[in-house]
Amino acid sequence: MTSMKLDTETITRKDQAHFLHPWQEFDSFEEDGALIIERGVGAYVYDNDGKRYLDGIGGMWCVNVGYGRKELAAVMAEQAERLPYYSTFTDTTNVPAVQLASKLALLAPGSINHVMYSCSGSAAVDSAIRLVHYYFGRRGQPEKKHIIARNSGYHGSTYLGISLTSRPSGYPDYFHYINDFIHHIAAPNPYRRPAGSSLEDFTDTLLAEFEAKVSDIGADKVAAFIAEPIQGSGGVIVPPPGYLTRIRQRCRDLGILFIADEVVTAFGRVGHMFASQDEFGIQPDIITVAKGITSGYIPLGATLFSEEIFDVISATGEEACFEHGFTYSGHPVACAVALKNIEIIEREQLCARVMDTGEYFEQQLKTLMDLPHVGDVRGKRFMMCVEYVADKQTKELLPEEFNVSKRISDACEKRGVMVRPIGHLNILSPPLTLTHEEIDTLVAVLRESVLEIESLLN
Repeated sequence: MTSMKLDTETITRKDQAHFLHPWQEFDSFEEDGALIIERGVGAYVYDNDGKRYLDGIGGMWCVNVGYGRKELAAVMAEQAERLPYYSTFTDTTNVPAVQLASKLALLAPGSINHVMYSCSGSAAVDSAIRLVHYYFGRRGQPEKKHIIARNSGYHGSTYLGISLTSRPSGYPDYFHYINDFIHHIAAPNPYRRPAGSSLEDFTDTLLAEFEAKVSDIGADKVAAFIAEPIQGSGGVIVPPPGYLTRIRQRCRDLGILFIADEVVTAFGRVGHMFASQDEFGIQPDIITVAKGITSGYIPLGATLFSEEIFDVISATGEEACFEHGFTYSGHPVACAVALKNIEIIEREQLCARVMDTGEYFEQQLKTLMDLPHVGDVRGKRFMMCVEYVADKQTKELLPEEFNVSKRISDACEKRGVMVRPIGHLNILSPPLTLTHEEIDTLVAVLRESVLEIESLLN
């Protein structure tokens, strides 16, 4: 690491000149530049000028064990010195990749015993869809290729991932999307259910829509249903009771594979290594993970799948090769970091800690419901969201041009706290190591910031 630190103005100038950021908003970036994060310790990050921020975002849903873990840096360096990389194509492997696959199989629910590696959640989802198509192809059902996803879901930003993703406002016409075998149904958002509808009625309606969609496509053509147990970037939507278990059962009845996209929910964010079974009582056929698997210290994604799927794709007696994978599949440095990261989560009992501290986080955030424009506070434990509305009775949204969540996140940033703005929502997904005192600080700053921005509406 160089000892010479570039000044903020120089970095900003180079950043604006050369770095195209994810989800870049060109006008504001050209005018204001980006906040330069220089280092992190615990639940805090520091900008290039030394100002400290409590990170209420966890980087991007992912810094589960917190910043500055020397154990993770050490294992990264040790593995890089021993074996920085070697291809795992066909018939070579490495010890960290094997050990991690074995560990994931041990932790995963039911008969999920097999692992494909990638470098991101988006790629893990792509791999899941390719696996599904290959599986049905090997079963002699090549026409069974259609995928059902949900509105307000988020499954990545690759060509396939973004096509599976759907948001209420739609996506820009400047891009293209796959639409010949991908279909969407309603999000199971209890806050936005029809007026006068009970949760039970709402769940019945959602299930009927799913069944109607399958019938419309043809059950013999539907390959898989993909769902985040809790929808993340689409608004931290926790489904109504019984929704996932009923959908899962219908998938089983109709011969449709169930893909649980746990890129956000796995590795402790809602208090479990995997949320599908432990939080919602469902046994998926496939689980996709990334983010918390290494706590964001190094890129890694994985697609976990069942023994039943493996038995089909690996059947001998015909010439078959699973022609999918990546140069960096099973990267030894990334896998070594993941193993150490999981060791830390288990050793420090972070899942149990989240069950306690996360409940406190939920309770404290819900105190914001007394504010005039806070329509809903929802989520589970360390995966939370605040939704702002113009009218709490009608749930009408504020004008888009008011940019409420960005104004509030800017006000929080000014006070030394990071929250994530998405449309009319502020998302909170802090490191799992957050203390009660840090939660109190985060909620107090968010309250002050909401009050500041609400005053502009009066």
